[in-house]
Amino acid sequence: MYYKKALAAAILLTAAPVFTPAMAQSTDVSNMPASTSLPASPVATESGDCSRGFLSRFAAAYREDAQPADPNAAAPKRRAMDAPFDSPPFPNSEWQMGGVPAPIGVPDTNSTYPLEKALGCTKLGQWMQRNRIEIFGWVTPAANYSTSSFTNYPLSYNTRPNRVELDQFVTNITRVEDTVQTDHIDWGFDISNLYGYDYHYTVTKGVFSNQLLNNPAPNQPLNGKIYGDDPMLFYVDLYIPWVAEGMIVRAGRWLSLPDIEAQFSPQNFLMTHSILYTVDPYTQTGIMTTTRLSQQWTFQIGVNASNDTAPWNGAARPSLQTCVRWVSADNNDMLYPCVNNWNKSDYNYNNVQMYVATWGHRFNKRVNMLTEAYRMYGRNIPGLGPGWTREAPSALPGTGGAFGAVNYLNFELDPSNMLSFRNEFYNDEKGNRTGFATRYSSHTLGLTHYVTQDLEIQPEIRYERSYDLNAYNGGKKDHQLTALLDAIIHY
Repeated sequence: MYYKKALAAAILLTAAPVFTPAMAQSTDVSNMPASTSLPASPVATESGDCSRGFLSRFAAAYREDAQPADPNAAAPKRRAMDAPFDSPPFPNSEWQMGGVPAPIGVPDTNSTYPLEKALGCTKLGQWMQRNRIEIFGWVTPAANYSTSSFTNYPLSYNTRPNRVELDQFVTNITRVEDTVQTDHIDWGFDISNLYGYDYHYTVTKGVFSNQLLNNPAPNQPLNGKIYGDDPMLFYVDLYIPWVAEGMIVRAGRWLSLPDIEAQFSPQNFLMTHSILYTVDPYTQTGIMTTTRLSQQWTFQIGVNASNDTAPWNGAARPSLQTCVRWVSADNNDMLYPCVNNWNKSDYNYNNVQMYVATWGHRFNKRVNMLTEAYRMYGRNIPGLGPGWTREAPSALPGTGGAFGAVNYLNFELDPSNMLSFRNEFYNDEKGNRTGFATRYSSHTLGLTHYVTQDLEIQPEIRYERSYDLNAYNGGKKDHQLTALLDAIIHY
């Protein structure tokens, strides 16, 4: 994210919750009679055997998660329409909604991963269980082979070509508010830290941003230190069940609401990101509300410090954010229009105005389609006024805008495998988003294979092209072909 903003700034100067996939659910024993007993496998007994050491329990948890899920496991209670998708193999079982751990009325679907299981015998782990606090994360190494030699940009996040990369090492500590019940106020929070190459795109100005902004790297595709740290999420939630059919008030730093794609590896249909996503806002910091009006309608509104900018930073601009989500009565269609950022200020640090909408359609339980389009622009950008051309900047400031549209067609092959085909068109009208004033298209085919609950593998092949300028390999080519592979290792 910072690269696109830093690049745009350089051009202008020279020109003049956390959600994790819902995996196998544990059997709900809360309503069973005391005489009911559940069979426990030897591996499951090992992971909860407090006579064993931490590392032994940790290893046993991985062996446990490699066993088939219980097909007779009871579904947790919910106060919402049925989940439209299977997860796995899809990254989410619910229709898209940002700004909340899950749509209001949907239970906590975070899996219990090995670290949390291994901590279960410790005082800390028992305290966390009593207070419904979860801890989990993942490591995402990746490799790519590209026809480009210096940079894969605007492909993201795997920008450095022909190499193995540590994309993400993420740790999440969270408490998910219970929005199924309606008799009391509940609370939640999330602290999520990302370390890896992907910090180039996610860092917000004013939060550890010096590692990127004050470290030029002319021999690298992106400025900044090669690997960095970003505390990506830090927010608190307050759930109030008596406002309409439930309201969540969130304060802190959250992921930008409307995108099909997400910053965290397990939340995506494909390994790489669309150009549309690469150059749009990533996070906002402020306060917002999400209110369920009915099972079909949800309304969101909030104020923040503008895109990817901390409120205490001088680049902050008070901004409005609002969305409406509608789901059809048959659960086969979803519309999610958003004003993702609006204010009356001129462009400074990624202060763009953004209007976006997503439409989702479910053909059946195993096949679905998601389409997103947006219009985004900044006001009074130096060099982009009357008389601007691709060959020469203007002496006056002006508006720089972009339009993008992306479509995902997703197929569940079986409970462990998903195929996704993404096509997109992007027009960076004056080059202030990608660095090149050109139209783009990209076409990506990828597979997600769940080896176990704790291990996902994603092979992918992608072809992209720029039509008005050479925008690939640092402006030397008009096309790029890339083959990629990553692994998401949960802990």
